[in-house]
Amino acid sequence: MTIHEVTVEPEQDGERLDNFLTALLPAQSRSNVQRLIKDGRVTGPGGTLRPSTAVRAGQVYTLDVPLPVAATPAPEALPLLIVYEDEDLVVLDKPAGMVVHPGAGHPGGTLVNALLHHVKDLSGIGGELRPGIVHRLDRGTSGLMVVAKNDAAHQELSRQFSDREVDKEYVALVWGLVQAGRRIDAPIGRDPGDRQKMSTRARRARNAVTRVTFARHFHGVSLVKVAIATGRTHQIRVHLSAIGHPIVGDSTYGGLHRRTAAHLRAVQRLERPFLHSSHLAFTHPGDQRRVEFDSPLPLDLQAVIDDIERREDEDPQQ
Repeated sequence: MTIHEVTVEPEQDGERLDNFLTALLPAQSRSNVQRLIKDGRVTGPGGTLRPSTAVRAGQVYTLDVPLPVAATPAPEALPLLIVYEDEDLVVLDKPAGMVVHPGAGHPGGTLVNALLHHVKDLSGIGGELRPGIVHRLDRGTSGLMVVAKNDAAHQELSRQFSDREVDKEYVALVWGLVQAGRRIDAPIGRDPGDRQKMSTRARRARNAVTRVTFARHFHGVSLVKVAIATGRTHQIRVHLSAIGHPIVGDSTYGGLHRRTAAHLRAVQRLERPFLHSSHLAFTHPGDQRRVEFDSPLPLDLQAVIDDIERREDEDPQQ
């Protein structure tokens, strides 16, 4: 990555942050600068930074620019489960282990590479590296995503996500006993000690709300459904860990236990966090009808639940 440190001169007082940075860094487009600001890669005085933040003379801002990757992703014939497709959008079921778009360390093998092979008319509004991408799932998270096929659909779907009009529900297996109805309202930002992680203790954070809508209790773990009103990076993983119930199998946020009780040994087979995007509902950008999609647990996650259920049936005192 490249670090740029810039100081606001008197004649730049009052400018928008994105305009100020773009003028000083001609190698960066305004849209790229705006994305870096939203991703938390720009730091400076005050609270949460936005592209529209007004800069003041004498202030110092630091811009953390990731290393460039290939300009245009190549289509790749990767397996992809398309749930629904029309002239405006694609709804797909992302497999665990697949990165959504190219970036540092992942120049290929991503969802975008697969989409470019399977879908010939993707929206370009997300940029060359993120065509059609309206929202993301973590690499280890499986489940439903919607992708725009034209710019009008991309703009409308992005607005719905921004205005919290999209219903998103996930299934997770967490450590401990969690009650349905639990609401977690805690801002999330970059972890001050590790920029690869997110945290509820960040100095600069954005609001985030997570709700537990359903809970089934086993001995030592809970199978929950979780709805999110916001879509911050790692939101569900961070929030559940913050309340002491990390997602089973999540090594980043405390969900990987080296020793487990006999009836929970199936969780040791997990190669990723037990988190699945199971429900997605939004207003179709073309004809304005409300559309809903559901995805069952993938085989690796369902096998864990089946094993836990079987062992509890064999020994109901556990």
